[in-house]
Amino acid sequence: MKLNRRIFTLTATAALAISTSMSFAGEALDRVMAAGVLKVATDANWAPQSFINDDNKMDGFDVDVAREIAKRLGVDVEFVTPSWDVITAGRWNGRWDLSVGSMTPTKKRAEVLAFPAVYYYTPASIAVHKDSPYQKISDLNGKAVGAGTATTFELYLQHDLQIDAEGVPPFEYQLTAENKSYKDSTAAMDDLRLGDGVRLNGMVGSLPAILSAIKANYPLRVLGEPVFYEPLALAIDLGDAEFNDKLAGFVADMKTDGTLTDLSMKWYGVDYTSTAE
Repeated sequence: MKLNRRIFTLTATAALAISTSMSFAGEALDRVMAAGVLKVATDANWAPQSFINDDNKMDGFDVDVAREIAKRLGVDVEFVTPSWDVITAGRWNGRWDLSVGSMTPTKKRAEVLAFPAVYYYTPASIAVHKDSPYQKISDLNGKAVGAGTATTFELYLQHDLQIDAEGVPPFEYQLTAENKSYKDSTAAMDDLRLGDGVRLNGMVGSLPAILSAIKANYPLRVLGEPVFYEPLALAIDLGDAEFNDKLAGFVADMKTDGTLTDLSMKWYGVDYTSTAE
């Protein structure tokens, strides 16, 4: 009898664990609507995409896109800021519902995440200290070049970047450098601003973010032309086709009615929403 009880207990425990791990699969939209809140994961330190403004509130292009999506869903929005590698790892288990964080859809990420829609494109560029001697990208071969961990920029430096979205121009790896991994692109720029070779010789990041840093008096300059273009998408956990389709419809409508173009012009001064070129 004790053995049977033990088997029953183990079976029940296993069933509970399976139930817990699957409890959010296919139920994201129902959960959001029942709670009346869309929990959005994004970055708190990546202007102009997303950042904390002088009023201590989340602001930026991605933040405005998330707010518009919540508005069209008829719910409130709540922002959370987990680390990028945790977001891209998937299997969120309901800790948040949606990532509006300028994520590039890749084959590896598609193993754990769904990408309802690409909502804009940005060029990825290389920055160096403004007083550095480098005049072309190949000058950084063998040098220390930084990028945010688990980003497409780091994958580019590792020669392991696969972009699978439609409409993206082909790219080539233009340098072979010593990759320095950072928690985010801002941290890499913070080291690069100290001077050429103090900690870094260059960094790969989003061109809008680099230009925003230069506008904020970071002593940087952009080296050469963009090394690749990123299609940037909403991301959700796998398992809820209805939620996926609802979000895809919102993005399509926001492109048609000009909302995305207006937000892009507001934050970037350029319409990044319709083409990668």
